[in-house]
Amino acid sequence: MRISDALRDLVFAPGDDPTTFDRYFSPTYTHRLDGAPMDRQAFEAMLAGLRRRVESGTVTVLDELTEGSRYAERHVYEATLTDGTKVKAESYVFGTLAADGRFDQLSETGVPLA
Repeated sequence: MRISDALRDLVFAPGDDPTTFDRYFSPTYTHRLDGAPMDRQAFEAMLAGLRRRVESGTVTVLDELTEGSRYAERHVYEATLTDGTKVKAESYVFGTLAADGRFDQLSETGVPLA
C-alpha cells in the first residue's frame, strides 16, 4: 500500500470508482494536512474536490519506508489543473496502517517546487 498509488487512483486517474477510496483508507481513517485535522469524510471530500480541478498529474516516489504498522513516504507530484495552471510540490507523509493494511492515520506536509 502506497499513498502515491492512492493519489494516482483517486486524483489523477480517469473515471470515478466509488470503491477506490475504501481500498486505501480504513473506516476510522484520519488525516492531518499541515497541522489541520480532517476526519475520513472531510478527507474524501477534499480528494473529490482535487479530482474535479485536476486535468492530469504524475507522482514520483523519492523515499518510502514501512516498518510494522508505521509508514512514511516522500514524493513529488506534478499536476496540470483544468484552468491550465501547473503545480509541482514535494510532500512528506507519515502515519500508521490498520491491521488490514489500509491507511488508518496520515500526517502530511510539503513544499512547492515550482
